[in-house]
Amino acid sequence: MMSAADLTRDVFLGGRLVIAQPRVGYRAATDPILLAAAVAARSGQAVLELGCGAGVALLALGRRVPGLSLHGVERQPLYADLARRNAAENRLEAQIETADLTALPTVLKRGFDHVLINPPYYPASAPAAADPGRAQALREETPLAQWIEVALRRLVPGGHLTAIHRAERLPEILAALAPGAGSIAVRPLTARQGRPAGRVLVQARKGTKGAFRLLAPLIMHDGERHERDGDDFSAAAQAILRDGQALSWT
Repeated sequence: MMSAADLTRDVFLGGRLVIAQPRVGYRAATDPILLAAAVAARSGQAVLELGCGAGVALLALGRRVPGLSLHGVERQPLYADLARRNAAENRLEAQIETADLTALPTVLKRGFDHVLINPPYYPASAPAAADPGRAQALREETPLAQWIEVALRRLVPGGHLTAIHRAERLPEILAALAPGAGSIAVRPLTARQGRPAGRVLVQARKGTKGAFRLLAPLIMHDGERHERDGDDFSAAAQAILRDGQALSWT
């Protein structure tokens, strides 16, 4: 367990969520909040996050949608402990298991209405970060296709998988989804108007054959460049990141 001096307390959702994170190591920013906003969950449903880290995405979803059964799995004990602590301190009930997604405990081998994933963004061949926790969070050890396979297995028929990843990995994501999911929708995320998408949000439904939809991008920042101190998030991004609104899939 890390000492208080080793941690920061970071505010998300305009103060609705306060998260303890390592001062040095992997630190969540906007991506987990965007992922949580993209999950179209309803009260009473069961949700699982694979690789939940300190719990930012899972708890942001729980804050937005009361009455969910929240479950997370995280292989790094330090981060799993932080996720439990963060759930308790934010008065959200969540069951966090310490395990690798390739060897899930029996309690998680059930059907969930939603599974969300934010897999490591960089291939195994990428240089490792100096901090071990950051390296494990960002550098891929379990193949992306296996993340998606495990997620689909944990869904009930008709359940939704929601993922965020780098835009260049979209072809791999679509190929991995093809055998078991349909009704796929992709929302590109671009830093500014006219820029290529850097990230994508992907949602798919297990066991369906609905049409593929490529939606208009969510533009994260106003203006052509950053020209002042402080953030310059667009109104649409502010509504998600600060006001806790859901991301639209229409």
